[in-house]
Formats: sequence, structure tokens, C-alpha cells
Amino acid sequence: MGKDKLRRFEAIKSFENVHEHSLDHLSENKGFWNERVFKNSGKLILELGCGKGEYSVGLGELYPDNNYIGVDLKGNRIYIGAKIALEKELKNVAFLRTRIDFIDDYFGENEVDEIWLTFSDPQPNKPRKRLTSTLFINRYRKFLKPTGLIHLKTDSELLYESTLEEIASNNYCLIDNKPDLYAALATNENRDEQAIFSIKTHYENAFVKRGHTIKYCCFTIN
Repeated sequence: MGKDKLRRFEAIKSFENVHEHSLDHLSENKGFWNERVFKNSGKLILELGCGKGEYSVGLGELYPDNNYIGVDLKGNRIYIGAKIALEKELKNVAFLRTRIDFIDDYFGENEVDEIWLTFSDPQPNKPRKRLTSTLFINRYRKFLKPTGLIHLKTDSELLYESTLEEIASNNYCLIDNKPDLYAALATNENRDEQAIFSIKTHYENAFVKRGHTIKYCCFTIN
């Protein structure tokens, strides 16, 4: 591991907005994130596989009355978003360092209002590991509110199409579907959507430069 990664791993231990996997954090915050971490009753929204946390930080700036948690295992990436959130004094943005496989261990029943999946690994050889597979949806069901939204933003045709198949085969409710997100936004005057989708992740910028089409869908599972 490089010196810079080691420095970042060490640094996030002192960041007040970063919570790392431990039994203490698990028992302390499950079911009480708003009460004990954010100290308000705003909507609680997760960015799973957040990487550098661009959406957690960006949405936190746009909607100060909501609370956002970016979740990822890689501390050197979380460091970037967490540091920006601290510098901008975003009290409604936090990060959780853990594997998404254990996500239902950290949140209580009906605690989460929305989930964002931004450029998740499409897992071409491991469909059960996709973050919109039945395996993961059943984990989200344990803490997502009945009307809770799941947002998927991706450049992967495989992940996008497999998600639509999951929605159809499980009778989930498809709320929005944009197979070419930015073509759709070009004729859309909804200011909220324009603002939300102006947030770009590191991976998205790279994919757009390569000419990839960005896709988006939103659905509920109950």
C-alpha cells in the first residue's frame, strides 16, 4: 500500500464525519443515525459504493434539510469526500466505511428514505453481486421505507438492463426510466433534476469522455 493511501487511512480515523466498521458503531447508530449523528429528523439517504462521495457531498449541498451517508469500503476514496464535506462544513453529510454486503447490519427498520447507486460495478461474471440483484434488494428491504426510492445511475448496459429485468420480474414499481439521461435532460426544464444530475462522479466523467451513454432509472420495491 502506498504512503498516500496509508496517510489517508490514518487521517479518516480522526474525521468526525467518518464511521468505520466496529461493534461500537454498529450498536450505537443502528436505528438512530438522525438522532445521534445528524441530530435532526431529516430524510436519510444513502449512497452505496460512494467512491469519493461526489453524490453524498453534492446532494448534501443542494438539500441541507436531508441527511446523506456515503458508504464504501475503500478508506482512501472516502477520505476525499469526507475532507470536502468537513471543509464545506456540511453537517448533513457523513460516511460509513464497510462492505455493502453487511449494509443491513447498520440501519434499522424503516430508517432510510432513499438509496443512490452511482456507477456501481456491473459484476459481469457475478450477477448476484450486482447492487440491484435480489440478494441486495432483500437487504435494502430491511431498512428502506415502504415508499423508499432506489436510484441507479450507470454507463453499463448490462447493469441497466438487468435492473429493469429485476424490476419487471419482481413487480417493483418503476418510477422513472431514462435510457439516455442527458438526451432526456436536454428537453427537460425540471430544475431539481437539472441540479441533481449536474453532479458528476469521477467515473462518470471518465465514461462520458469515452462516449458512453449514461442511463438512469428509479424504482420502489414494496
